[in-house]
Amino acid sequence: MEIRTLQAEEFDAMIKLGEYAFQYRLSAEEKADAKMRFKPENIWGTFDEEGRLTAKLGLLHADIFVNGQRMPMAGIGGVATWPEYRRQGFVKQLLTHSLKVMNESGKLISMLHPFSFPFYRKFGFEMFGDYKKYVIPTDKLPSKEMTEGEVRRDTADIATLNQVYEAYAINYNGMMLRSEERWKHSILDDDGHTAVYYSSSGEPQGYLLYKAAKKELLVEEFVWLTEESRKALWTFISNHDSMVTQTVLAQMPADDALTYTLADPRITQEIVPYGMARIVNAASFVQAYAFHGSGVEQSLTVSLSDAHAPWNEGIWRWTLSADGKASVEAAGLQASADIQCDIQTLTTLMLGYKRPTELWRLGRLTGDAATIARLEQAIPSGQTFLLDYF
Repeated sequence: MEIRTLQAEEFDAMIKLGEYAFQYRLSAEEKADAKMRFKPENIWGTFDEEGRLTAKLGLLHADIFVNGQRMPMAGIGGVATWPEYRRQGFVKQLLTHSLKVMNESGKLISMLHPFSFPFYRKFGFEMFGDYKKYVIPTDKLPSKEMTEGEVRRDTADIATLNQVYEAYAINYNGMMLRSEERWKHSILDDDGHTAVYYSSSGEPQGYLLYKAAKKELLVEEFVWLTEESRKALWTFISNHDSMVTQTVLAQMPADDALTYTLADPRITQEIVPYGMARIVNAASFVQAYAFHGSGVEQSLTVSLSDAHAPWNEGIWRWTLSADGKASVEAAGLQASADIQCDIQTLTTLMLGYKRPTELWRLGRLTGDAATIARLEQAIPSGQTFLLDYF
């Protein structure tokens, strides 16, 4: 078996495997568009002795926000194997190999959308966020309110949308930065509409991506920066009351407070686990992380286990400066550790999905109570969220 990136002439083999595994068919036009955007250097495959593609995965290179800072990330997607080659360890080898590639290229974290949470947990990935989905009957929509600005429908200016998106995304751990290409080919589509709210001074302060069909308004993205923009966009949604019987908000942050603002909060809402992540290089990630400064220098030793990224294994000494900047060095196998955890626990801890005290109570993070309390103070509280799918 051989592991390597695909070559340009192997596009059709990749598409055939993807279509079979995920049960879809591309039209001739869609296939031509995909071929034009095909980047073989980002697709890894396993090949049998006769050179036939047996399994594949794709890497999406993008930055994400963590505590308001950009972190280099590699997303994993399109993982597929022909049925006759399944359960032979091909995907395992691809995932292990891709972690090495990510580490060598300076990626600090990886993310994916799993077909199975238990499967990817075996490789050090862990769920890192949830989102809320709402189904709201038209008679329970928020009240219409007048605002000084205006909503402009079908303003698909990517620069404007991205300006608002990034100002919103920086507040959440895990949100991806989007390229113009991603906006064009993965976010916006011909069937959808946009609605952008501009303040009275002309500043874009929020937007909707939505579709209206079969008496339903489906809001795929509801992004707002000010209370004024939130009210204005809700009023825009409510103005569809003669067209639809319900509005579905497909994906909102887990800390969204919509029900508190409704006159009648008894609507359908669902909390959906969404996405998994794993730190690729723990030492580099911690050194790039923005801790809370305590005003004095402090240190702790961390025993970390990571079966699929051996460069993370061992006991590490974290030294946190007075202003929250970290330096990391190997402490040696004979050193005593203040806390112990695996790479999954460290990922959820650093992204803010779970707090140190909660992980300690769950038995996922071990150590003395005083060290856990110090860690609780050092790690900022942050809400995780991810709108993108890959």
